[in-house]
Order: sequence, then structure tokens, then C-alpha cells
Amino acid sequence: MKPKRPEWGARTTSSLQGNEHWWPDQLTLNILHQKHPDASPFGPDFSYADAFSQLDVDELSADVDALMTDSQDWWPADWGHYGPFFIRMSWHAAGTYRANDGRGGGGTGAQRFAPLNSWPDNGNLDKARRLLWPVKKKYGEKISWADLMVFAGNRALETMGFRTFGFGFGRSDIWAPEDDIYWGPETEWLSTNDERYTGTWEDGSRTLDNPLAAVQMGLIYVNPEGPNGVPDAMKSAQDVRETFARMGMNDRETVALTVGGHTFGKMHGNGPAEAVGEAPEGAKIHEQGLGWANKNETGLGEYTVTSGLEGAWTPTPTKWDNSYLNTIFAHQWEVTKSPAGANQWEPVEVKEGYWVPDAHVPGKKNPPVMTAADMAMITDPAYLEISREYHQNPEVLADEFARAWYKLLHRDMGPRARYLGPQVPGEKLVWQDPVPEQDGPLVTDDQVATLKRQIADSGLAVKQLVGTAWAAACTYRQTDHRGGVNGARIRLEPQIRWDANVRAGVPEVLDRLEQLRSDSGTNISLADMIVLAGNVGVEMAAKAAGHDITVPFTPGRTDASQEMTEVDTQDLLEPKHDAFRNYTQEQTTSIPDEQLMVDRAFMLNLSVPQMAALLGGMRVMGVNIGDESLGVLTNRPGQLTNDFFVSLIDMGTVWEPVDEGETRFQGRDRKTGDKKWTASRVDLVYGSNSQLRAIAEEFASQGGEERMIDRFVKGWVKVMENDRFDLHR
Repeated sequence: MKPKRPEWGARTTSSLQGNEHWWPDQLTLNILHQKHPDASPFGPDFSYADAFSQLDVDELSADVDALMTDSQDWWPADWGHYGPFFIRMSWHAAGTYRANDGRGGGGTGAQRFAPLNSWPDNGNLDKARRLLWPVKKKYGEKISWADLMVFAGNRALETMGFRTFGFGFGRSDIWAPEDDIYWGPETEWLSTNDERYTGTWEDGSRTLDNPLAAVQMGLIYVNPEGPNGVPDAMKSAQDVRETFARMGMNDRETVALTVGGHTFGKMHGNGPAEAVGEAPEGAKIHEQGLGWANKNETGLGEYTVTSGLEGAWTPTPTKWDNSYLNTIFAHQWEVTKSPAGANQWEPVEVKEGYWVPDAHVPGKKNPPVMTAADMAMITDPAYLEISREYHQNPEVLADEFARAWYKLLHRDMGPRARYLGPQVPGEKLVWQDPVPEQDGPLVTDDQVATLKRQIADSGLAVKQLVGTAWAAACTYRQTDHRGGVNGARIRLEPQIRWDANVRAGVPEVLDRLEQLRSDSGTNISLADMIVLAGNVGVEMAAKAAGHDITVPFTPGRTDASQEMTEVDTQDLLEPKHDAFRNYTQEQTTSIPDEQLMVDRAFMLNLSVPQMAALLGGMRVMGVNIGDESLGVLTNRPGQLTNDFFVSLIDMGTVWEPVDEGETRFQGRDRKTGDKKWTASRVDLVYGSNSQLRAIAEEFASQGGEERMIDRFVKGWVKVMENDRFDLHR
């Protein structure tokens, strides 16, 4: 008998096929819809900075410190101290950060959600968050989960005798998974197929695909057993170096973090791996979000299974000291198997004073253990040299671990201006993209008006003014709050030599703006001049089309120096693909240009209408780099009109590709066949994608030009002020 079809209301989500199933190549705009104003339980007007200002940080610190030794029967603390457990939680929250695209990190509390909450590498961290619940419950909206999870690890170090570099609060929570993050191509956890790599070990060409920063799906960094589970210390060193570099860490920071972090705690694998149940996201409903239920004996304490490796690195696992390096240098090591069957390293013979007291069984002693990544610290020549230096100079290790740990926890927060609280250190660090404080009074409204007239009379064209401001501002990415106009780093290395900036004539425009700034005698920075000039360009283009508008301008930006600029990581901000200027430097990815457009719009914190208005407006103002006519669907270039949308959806035009890859197109008159326009994929998608066409039709209809200009200005101001953390948090 054919089974009865369930009623519509009885169907499960998994039984329904969405648009992405039926049209897998369809452009998705989901990431631009993530920040719905009602998504947060606090409502759209909630300010975390305001709520945090009511928090007593000393009281919070005392509560978190007390929690460290308040061992719970349902999840007993190793050696009676949760410190190492919270360090791991904080590290694994912050350690997902990757410098290539700024995604990951602990700044959003994403570890609460899939896939992070169920990654194999995050095994049993669900318990760490539950242990913190009484603290979160007490303080409510005054402390975000994102801040609390990272702060707990920082306090853990302090309670075990280490002096940290400081701490900055200011991380706001998200309330849904970050589905836009690409974590890798694999379809199974811990796949050993090397799908994310190109090249081979043998010729030294093995390279991790960008923007990934972990060696396998479900890991934060590297496989602790060695590459693909093979205990090879030299190959592990290559993995360690590459993955830590993807986080923006150099060799010294990598060794400091490994040595310092593994000074504390233990690994858990005292039981069969198959006894461990489903991760939280796949657990039964009655398990209430707790995963990895262990059926081996009690499944807790001495029987815990997490990574599968078993044992502690040092004989003093809840104390800051030099015991990690003492231990690793004092022994010869060999590969052994943990009770769970994982590859780990143990001393050939444990020397006196290095036996580790068991975490839960009184009187029992265990040998110290190391992972393949630990062995890399004394196998790789560069790591070995640094490890020896730290061993001989514990005070150097303490300082560099404190700084590397601070960087690990705060790298995704962006400039120091975003940090909150009394524990922020006074020292400004180059990786924080510092800018000078405002010196002297800001320019007055009258001075701004005079400067605007001088810019308009300077001979600089609309496309030069608008294009230069955009070039400076479009480097911003909301994932780690780096980039933007503030600091005027567009005039410094490496930005001044970027291909897009050179081809657009940015250096020449900057020279003219600097001259105007200097001649004015006003106290305005070049960064402010760049934005003001862009605003003037927009106003000029609108006026030429018959619209008298004023683009809001708020001074207060300052100019950074070359010494304040971390050149290597600034290079990661280079816009090699910028749909708004119809620019593609080189074909470095198989991702379609229209999807790259959506990603950049997301980085710039734009809504869909703002994205559309900015792209259409930039086209008609002629801000292209390269082919000046590509997508400029107007007979009056330089004017801010809705012509792009009117021409695009005109049924009198027929489009056809002119290249095999279908990246460029010609529009011909439907009746005569005469050539009318040329366009790119990112141009035509506004007519082909149903959601974008709905926006285009509104902008092209009666009254649509005013609506488009309104959205253009709002989007423009947002892009120019994304990095103004003094104006918003």
C-alpha cells in the first residue's frame, strides 16, 4: 500500500525542498538578510555598550574566579580546577579567526551554534558553557556570551598564577548561525582526503586553500595526532606554521601560544571512542542540547573521552611555570596509543619529578604526554630555536605568551576603539590598526562649506572624487572591523600600490586633496578630506540630474603613519574583486562575480536595496576601473540617475554573451539589432535574479529615481562611516 502523504502542517523541515535545492546556481542574498531588527531578544534599539556600562567588572571577575574551583558532580573539574577547561573554550572560540577574510573568532558568541557547537574539536565544550550559565544568568544583558566565554579563559590564566596582558570587552552576540562562512569542501568530519589542499608533501608545494585556516573539517587548527592522524612531527610543523600564519601569527607567537597553552590541563581519551554519542546538534531532544554522552563507566571524570588522546603535558597542570619546556626537553619521546586508540607521544622513560598526579584518582600517577604538534616545537629547526630561548628565559616566554594570548582573543575585534572596560591595556599595538587621537578642534560647518566649494572647483571629476573615497572605504570588512577610510592608509604602503588604486589614478587625486587640505589652513585630516570629496562628487552628480541633496558628513577621522600600519595583513584587505567598480584584478577564484558582489556588500554591512542603489549609481557616475563603458547604461554619464535600472530592464533590449565564460554581454536593440550597451555578470544579475529585479523595477518606476538616490546616500554614508566606532558600536 502506498504510504499516506502527510498533511502540510505535519511535514518536517527536512521533508521540504527549498529554492536552493531546485536552483543550486541561483544567486543567494541570504547573508544580506541576517541582521533582521527583531532577531535579537533585546530588540533593535539595544546597545550592548550601554548595557555593559552598568556592569561591575570586579564583581564579575570575582564570580568567574570562584567558579574555577566550584567542581560540579555532573561535570567534575580536573584536579578540582576548571581553569584549563575554560582556557580551551576561549581558545577554541577565538581561534577560528582567519586573517584572509576576517571571518571566525570569538567576537559573536558563534560557538553556541552549529556547526561550531558540534565540531569534533569542540568536544564537551558544551559543558563549559553550561558551567558559565549561572554567571550569565546573574548579569543578563550586561555581559554577552561572546565576552563571557572569552573572558573566562583570561580569568582562568590569572587564577592559575599567570599575569595576562589585559582584556577588552565589547563583543556582541549573534542569535543565529553564521551560514555564510565557508569552512571547507568536505562532507564529513575529519576527512583525510585532503580536499582543501593543493600540491604535495613530497615537493613542498602542499598549500591550504584560501581562506581556510584549519587542516580538516571540524578542527580549529591541526590534527593533534599529526597530519591525517599520522604521527609525523616535521609534517605537523608544516601544518602548524601554515594554520597559525592564516590567523596572523608568526613563529614566535605560535611557539608561545603552544607552550603557554599546553602548560595547563590535560587531554581526555580514557575509554573507547565508540562509547561517545552524538554531538549537541544531533543529540536527542531530551538531552537538552548536551552532546557527546559517554557510555563508558560513568562517562565523567577519569572516564572522559574528548579528543581521544589521554594525559597531561606537565606535572603541574593547574599552575603557571616552565614545566612544559622542562618536561619536553628532559625526555626522549616515542609514539604510543591512548586508551581510545589515538596516537600520542610519551617518554621512553619518565624521569623523577615528572610523573603527573591523576586528575581524579587519588594516589595514581601518570606519564606526561605530548601531541605531534607539541613534538613539532622541538623538531622543526626554527621552532626548536625559539623553544630553547623560552626555556632559558622564562620571563621572555611569559611576556610573549601574554601578548600572543591577548592578540588571539582580540584579533577579530578590530581597532582598539571598539574595546570596552577597565582592563584594556594602555599600549597600542600595530595589529590593532591604530590611528592618532584627534588633535585640536574639529572643522566647523563654515569651514566644511568652504572646503566643499574648493573641492568642487578643483577640476577633479565626479568619478575621481567618488572613486577615491570608495577606494578608501570599500576595504572595510565587518567580519573583523578592519579597513575603511579612517587613518587614510590608502596613501601608505601597501594600499597606495594596489592595482585598483593605481589604475583608477588614486595617487594623483590624493595629491590634489592633500594640496587643498594644506592650503585651507583648517584642522582637517586627509581621511576626512577623502570622505568630504566623495560626498561632493555625489552631490555634484545628483545636482547634474536635477536633485539638490546634501550627503551627511561627520568629521573626526585622523591620519595614521606608516609605522602604525601592519603591511602584510593590510594586503589581505585588497579588493581584487569589486563589483561596484566593475573591477576584477585576476581570476583567482571560481566563485561567480555576482556572488563576490554579495560578499563585499555583506562586508560593507549593506542592505539589498543599498547594494543595488550603490552599484547602479556608481555605474552611471562612471566609476568603473578598466572598461569605462561596461555597465554604464546611460547616455548622460556623470549624473546620479536611475538610468542603469531603466535601461537594464527595458524589454527593447536583447542581451547575449560575447565570451565563452559568459562574463561579458552585449545589449542590442530588439528591432534593429544595433548595439546599445555592454555589461558584466554583476550588471545583468539585477535583471535576472528575481529578488534583485524586484528592487530594480521599483528604482526604474515612477518616483523610483528619488527612492534610489535616498538608498544610495544612506548606503554611501554607511560605507564611509563603517569604521567610525566613535559614532556607533
